[in-house]
Amino acid sequence: MANAYAKAGVDVEAGYEVVDRIKKHVKKTERLGVMGALGGFGGCFDLSTVDVKEPVLISGTDGVGTKLLVAIQENKHDTIGIDCVAMCVNDIVAQGAEPLYFLDYIATGKNIPARLEQVVAGVADGCVQAGAALIGGETAEMPGMYGADDYDLAGFAVGVAEKSQLVTGEKISKGDVLLGIASSGIHSNGYSLVRKVFFEQNDFTGATKLPELGGKTLGEELLTPTRIYVKQLLPLVKKELVNGISHITGGGFVENIPRMFGDDLAAKIQLGSWNVLPIFKALEKYGEIPTMEMYEIFNMGIGMVLAVRPDKVEEVKAVLAEIDEPVYEIGEIIEKTTDAVEFVEN
Repeated sequence: MANAYAKAGVDVEAGYEVVDRIKKHVKKTERLGVMGALGGFGGCFDLSTVDVKEPVLISGTDGVGTKLLVAIQENKHDTIGIDCVAMCVNDIVAQGAEPLYFLDYIATGKNIPARLEQVVAGVADGCVQAGAALIGGETAEMPGMYGADDYDLAGFAVGVAEKSQLVTGEKISKGDVLLGIASSGIHSNGYSLVRKVFFEQNDFTGATKLPELGGKTLGEELLTPTRIYVKQLLPLVKKELVNGISHITGGGFVENIPRMFGDDLAAKIQLGSWNVLPIFKALEKYGEIPTMEMYEIFNMGIGMVLAVRPDKVEEVKAVLAEIDEPVYEIGEIIEKTTDAVEFVEN
């Protein structure tokens, strides 16, 4: 049976090797509540170990999009897993959830154990940053569906929140201050446009050093992992200091900020109130993209936006200062007139 399967392009022995290689990476993600060992038919987590009186489970699933093509192009696979974890856990922490566990899914045309180990090692690193246990996953070898060098990666996160501490945005009101926490770069959205601008329109390569990037190669910049914001946001949630949280992902400011408040409100964003990262200036320049359109696509240097009552702003800043996290006052909540997001110049 194994020989017949091998003739069809599936290497069962390589699959066994992947499982053996990733065990040490999975082990470092263990946390209170994990039950059983890797390799069962399902991952188990004991919710009774979590100190929550009225637990609400919050789940999220996502991938990393065509950023994977950059990882494959640059043959660098050890950080893309961090991106996958970040895209999932950042969504659920934005609703007040403490991440509990994570599962990953990798599909590939050819099972190359050393490469897949790098991918899973990145997933494990992301789980450690998020405080989540990697309790299971799936690696599917699918010749005919994917090329030999191709793979796809997706993840699924589950977190828990105290019912009374859920961040729903219902408390947001006119006059709330909008605080921004910095991104590490493009994160994991907009890469179809990013690749078109840099690799198609301008014929750059991963080794290209653009003057805007301060000595980093383009490949290094584009594969900078997405930030994970669990340690920044959970203390604020537990102290009930935030009225709303927006994870700035695909759709940039224009799509994501309005997701945290009602139709009668709008966000007024003060341009120039934070440092727009050099990679975005390079994208705008080499792609000839209108400035305001950039804010409809990218995070522009802000990964999370918090809506905070004016009398709570200094306390929020103090909590973040304890972990050396800078925060920017980037705007305020106003009554909606026309657009859900308004931009004003300094």
